Amino acid sequence: MYRAIMDRVIVRLCSTNDKSSLIYDEKRYRNRGVVLSVGPEVSGIKVGDEIIFHYFDDLPLEQKDIVAVREKSVLGIVDESI
Repeated sequence: MYRAIMDRVIVRLCSTNDKSSLIYDEKRYRNRGVVLSVGPEVSGIKVGDEIIFHYFDDLPLEQKDIVAVREKSVLGIVDESI
């Protein structure tokens, strides 16, 4: 398991793609995932949150579906209740 440091967030990428969409792209959900760990300098994001982030700001880790991103790269938290 990974533990984030500083302003980093460790994220497990979403694996669900909506292939029924008219405009389907394999990389569409590469910028969306569930937070596994947050660094001590991160505020407003917690473990378990589903977030979206800048696509090119992720740093792949040893596992294909886990990446590290900086807090400033996070665009928002997904809230399905809205």
